[in-house]
Amino acid sequence: MDNKLISNNIEEELTPREIVKKLDKYIVGQDDGKKAVAIALRNRYRRRKISSDLQDEIIPKNILMIGPTGVGKTEIARRLANIANAPFIKIEVTKFTEVGYVGRDVESMVRDLVETAIRMVKNQRMKEVEEKAYKMAEDRIVDILLPLPDGNKNNNSFNFLFNDEEKEENDSDQYMKLKERRQRLRSRLRNGELDDRMVEIEVEKKNNKMMDMFSGSGMEDMGINFQDMLGNIFPTQKKKRKVSISEAREILKEKEAQKLIDMDEVSEDAIEKVENSGIIFLDEIDKIAGRESNSGPEVSREGVQRDILPIVEGSTVSTKYGSVQTDHILFISAGAFHVSKPADLIPELQGRFPIRVELNSLTKENFKEILLQPRNALTKQYKALLETENLNIEFTSEAIDEIASFAFKVNEQTENIGARRLHTIMEKLLEDLSFEAPEIDKKEFVVDVKYVRDQLADVVQDKDLSKYIL
Repeated sequence: MDNKLISNNIEEELTPREIVKKLDKYIVGQDDGKKAVAIALRNRYRRRKISSDLQDEIIPKNILMIGPTGVGKTEIARRLANIANAPFIKIEVTKFTEVGYVGRDVESMVRDLVETAIRMVKNQRMKEVEEKAYKMAEDRIVDILLPLPDGNKNNNSFNFLFNDEEKEENDSDQYMKLKERRQRLRSRLRNGELDDRMVEIEVEKKNNKMMDMFSGSGMEDMGINFQDMLGNIFPTQKKKRKVSISEAREILKEKEAQKLIDMDEVSEDAIEKVENSGIIFLDEIDKIAGRESNSGPEVSREGVQRDILPIVEGSTVSTKYGSVQTDHILFISAGAFHVSKPADLIPELQGRFPIRVELNSLTKENFKEILLQPRNALTKQYKALLETENLNIEFTSEAIDEIASFAFKVNEQTENIGARRLHTIMEKLLEDLSFEAPEIDKKEFVVDVKYVRDQLADVVQDKDLSKYIL
């Protein structure tokens, strides 16, 4: 197996402990979940180091995460994919219906994953040729601003009868002067002196009316590329467009980069990346876990489970880029399992998720850590947003403690939505401040415990009101 693309993954350099440390930067608590996905990621690296005869026999150990909403199930899987630089999609399994009914079929999840991989590999390839594409775009802009004379324009079949050396010399001098002017123009272009100047370039005309006829009809799930099929019948139309040179540079750079990329090679590498590094996150799997009722078939329950089973077990899915083997794609499923339980899944599907991890509900201490520790903590986000208005806000430790208490209390009194409760609490807390920020004269504002209580206490204490506002 050619691992030229996959072998660059960061997982080769990270031990499970280091992977968990990276996840700790964004996710608070849930050590069992982090540990399980870290081992699963490291096992992929281990598998590739095994001799080829046994390599194909080692399948990934799929994970089932059990826990209420807002505790970090999706975030763990998403951050893991970022760490591994792997194609990742999150799928709501309730969108699927049993084969034979109207709705998306389960194979579309693999096609979506391939599309994600194509974008990843294409972006990587475009970065590799970026410098060359930039120079080519620069050449095209210079040609637009100061074109070279057409060499064949003055060619005449009778020229050999005349020996006009003086004319040839003049043409040569003019040509050298033009090249010098073009070089000076190129220097000004690189220095950004001409960025605001308008030029006329040729761009592709977007005409998706024909493609819109097929949208929503399931054609994308058939693995057929209608754009390629109809490309020769309906060639791409072009139009003239006036843009600034800075904008033209970006448009032309992208066009030149596209020409430098071999899309067949991109497709091959993307499929290889999907087959060996792909991660599919199956959310809300508990919603299809109930047993069949006697009142009739339920197309979103056992039928969907049976359709998902071959994909998880390992099968070949046809896509417009080629066939994809799903044997070594890692599946991480998640659900709250409030009404149903994992045992309600069909036995065959249960067996395909051997690793089960229970994620805990968030405590008050967890809320405090979420507000302060992660790189993308809410307090840091709001601070950055208000700094754009030249307003620097600071949260006292007592205020953070009070916000965490309010979030925990509302979750207990109403529906437990985990860390998502902090979003509604923080938005309500800073609502007035965000509205008045452009008009506030003072540049410093301290959010203390008094301010938190003034803004939130009445709403939190009124259970009926907190149901609608928080």
